[in-house]
Amino acid sequence: MSIVSDAPTPRKVELTDEEIFDAHIDGKLSVELTSPLESQRDLSIAYTPGVAQVSRAIAADETLAARYTWTNRLVVVVSDGTAVLGLGDIGPRASLPVMEGKSALFKKFAGLNSIPLVLDTKDPDEIVETLIRLRPSFGAVNLEDISAPRCFEIEKRVIEALDCPVMHDDQHGTAIVVLSALMGAVKVQNRNIADLRVVISGAGAAGVACTNMLLAAGATDVVVLDSKGIVSRERKDLGPIKADLAERTNPAGRHGGLIEALAGADVFVGVSAGTVPEEIVATMADDAIVFALSNPDPEIHPEVASKHVAIVATGRSDFPNQINNVLAFPGVFKGALDAGARRITEGMKLAAAEAILSVVGDELAIDKIVPSPLDPRVAPAVAEAVAAAARAEGVTE
Repeated sequence: MSIVSDAPTPRKVELTDEEIFDAHIDGKLSVELTSPLESQRDLSIAYTPGVAQVSRAIAADETLAARYTWTNRLVVVVSDGTAVLGLGDIGPRASLPVMEGKSALFKKFAGLNSIPLVLDTKDPDEIVETLIRLRPSFGAVNLEDISAPRCFEIEKRVIEALDCPVMHDDQHGTAIVVLSALMGAVKVQNRNIADLRVVISGAGAAGVACTNMLLAAGATDVVVLDSKGIVSRERKDLGPIKADLAERTNPAGRHGGLIEALAGADVFVGVSAGTVPEEIVATMADDAIVFALSNPDPEIHPEVASKHVAIVATGRSDFPNQINNVLAFPGVFKGALDAGARRITEGMKLAAAEAILSVVGDELAIDKIVPSPLDPRVAPAVAEAVAAAARAEGVTE
């Protein structure tokens, strides 16, 4: 059985409450000027009377808003605070620091303007209607931390209602990076995704999207687990989303729970808050792959998993192989906006996964199956690939 290498493990970053709260005083975002406001002439150009000329031009031709306002490069990060990572349903106000952080990442990694928009409603109708009414103010929508199964309906309806890129990052950002990491892992091992038996623990937003993404990439044997066990056709307690999963997964008709699912499995993808005992991981196949992505506590500690499997990844920054959505979403939205895409397609997501992996290049190893989230090459590579895919698929303006 293969064991991970002796490469040094990144040291855990020690944080104090004082520095954390100090960094959040007055929020993490500000508005910067792109035109000078130092003189009477500057004021006359940027505001009255000069601005009236621009407004008249846009009134006559609305497409000019893309050139003469910031909307075409503005992503709104939208949440109702019902499924914040590791915190659950904490409401819109408590979720705002998270959404501010997301907007900061858009600016840092993709150079995109972004604002958080937290909504004091859980009603899908009200959320969709709000975004329809606000459409003139933004160029793309990043849905964030909205609970399942509502997130599926909300994303679908917002995509249908708006003529701009829309993506629920908890679903698709996670799936893109998971696929990229798995492609890296099988490349290191000289294996094929189609030959692997994959177990996905979690049938919420991320789990459903990861399943769909891996199936689209060629996986043929995927088993999904929810809190009650293996999602199978015989179960009578499945809602529409899980019933659909049951029709497309578990080809061997397995039953039971985690023990039955992981015995002899090649890949484990954990996107739930559950735990996996060491003795169950030990029953996986030789050269197995574990993605324990629950934060802050992985389903199984990576040092423990490494005793039994060949490759381990987590969502944490203090261990190798960090599977982090920031590898995907800044470049995905930048590429979509660069191309003038009206939506984000499956082909664009696949292109993003391949682009992330391409950045690793010759550095690919069992302890480096994806690049660092801080690698400045990632977002430009993803954006270029996504834009090219959008143009090839004909979803651009």
